[in-house]
Formats: sequence, C-alpha cells, structure tokens
Amino acid sequence: MNYIEYNIQVASQEAGEIVVAELSELGFESFSDYLPDGFMPGAGSVKGYIPAEAERDMHARIQNFLYTEGYSYERAEIEQQNWNAEWESHFEPIDIQQGACYIRAPFHPSREGDAPRHEIVIMPKMSFGTGHHATTYLMAEQMLAMNFGGASVLDMGCGTGILAILAAQRGAVVVDAVDIDEWAYENCLENIQTNRVETVVCPILGDVSAIGGKVYDYILANINRNILLADMERYVSGLRPGGLLLVSGILELDVDTVVGHARKLGLVQTATNTREGWAQITFQKS
Repeated sequence: MNYIEYNIQVASQEAGEIVVAELSELGFESFSDYLPDGFMPGAGSVKGYIPAEAERDMHARIQNFLYTEGYSYERAEIEQQNWNAEWESHFEPIDIQQGACYIRAPFHPSREGDAPRHEIVIMPKMSFGTGHHATTYLMAEQMLAMNFGGASVLDMGCGTGILAILAAQRGAVVVDAVDIDEWAYENCLENIQTNRVETVVCPILGDVSAIGGKVYDYILANINRNILLADMERYVSGLRPGGLLLVSGILELDVDTVVGHARKLGLVQTATNTREGWAQITFQKS
C-alpha cells in the first residue's frame, strides 16, 4: 500500500494541532511531530500521511480545507520500500519512567546505566508512529501500573507490536495483535520473534471484525479518533465485565468527544493522561 505525504507549513505548534485534528477527519492515519522552522521563529511544519486510495476519494475535500485556510504545503507519494529509511531517520528510543520500559530499534544501543525492567526491540518497517512517541509513551506508562498476570489482551491497530509485546512481558497469557495493514502484520510477526513472545502474541491481519466473539480482560487501542469512535461499540462487546479499555492516538481537544461517546456505551472513565498535546484515556466496563 502506497501513502501520500503532505508537508504542511503552519504558524505555530497550536496551528499544527488544529491541522492534525482536521486532517484526521479526512482519512489521514499518521502525523509527524511538529517541526519548528529554525529560520522563522514561531513557524514550522507538520507532515500527514494518508493511503493513496483514500486520498483519491478525499482529494477535493483535502484541497478545499488547505486552500480555504491558506496553508502552503508540499505533496509527495511515498512507496512502501521507502518506509524503512523514513523510520530510521525519525525513530528514537523511548525511555519510560527512567528505565521501567525502554523501547529501541536494533540499530540503537541498549540503555546506559541500570538495565531496564522491560526492554522491547522493534525493527520498524512503516512510518506510523514516527510522530506518536507521546501516545506510545502514555499507553505503555499506564500499562506499567496494571496487573496483566494471566490476562487476555487485544492490541487493536497493533502496528509494530510494541504494546502487545509489553503486555506479554508483563504476564499476559494471550495477546491478539490486530492490524489491517499487511506490512504491520508482517512487522509484528518479526518483532514478537525478536522479543521471544511468539507463544503469547498472535498477530492477526484484519479489522475489528477479526476478533469475532472473543472477549478480553484488556483492550488496547492506540489508533485515531475516527476509528475509535466507529469501533468502540465492538470493543465494549469484546470486553469482560470489569475489563479495561485503554485508548490513545487522540489529541487533547478530542477527549470530551471520545469520553462522551464511551459513556453512552456504558463505559466509566477511570483515568486521563496527556503528553505533548496528545491524550490517553482509560475506561472500565461496569
């Protein structure tokens, strides 16, 4: 699957967050971090990625938004074989709670100093996540405070498999890692073998319908607002009474929308955490 990259010039980080929110509604699946312009104080850019097929369907609306709001941008098609170089140029190790969990690529050295309680080695093969270290951090941080011993877990939109691997390392006995992207599926397969959790984590290629009638103690969904809202009812039906749903991939300004939708489905909000403009929410099924 090829993707289209939009490199959009914005006046500030706040403006970049608004662009991300708007483009999320138009089919964009991933965004880079806001990058300041070293020569123009206050200005910067943000990159958005959308599947080529989706971009064809939404092209007129995307162009209308960017033109109406006066944003300058560059558009480029990114082929699959370019994802590795794109990842390696952006992916940095993630050190959560000073060594409680250290996520790195094979081309990074191990953490200096004391060995981390959890170390996850990821060879990323797609661009998703290059700008979402904050959401990965938030999800993993919440997981470190929870007891996964003997639990069944669903990692929905697993990507590289980071959260599925962490759940396995923390004692989960069954982890289904689901993603609709074939490259994510293949990458997850490699990463669970690298981290020696292949007897626990089961990668599944598909969408939320792939879980069928299964039920879980925990459901992890670090995706985006639109998919969360569309699929949340299915998550609720796949969650045991008392089970926890951890969601992220959403901006702080979308928290009220997501919480309101969850409450209508009978979920109870138990925690909300934010980092760098992104949010993570934990819900419990009553």
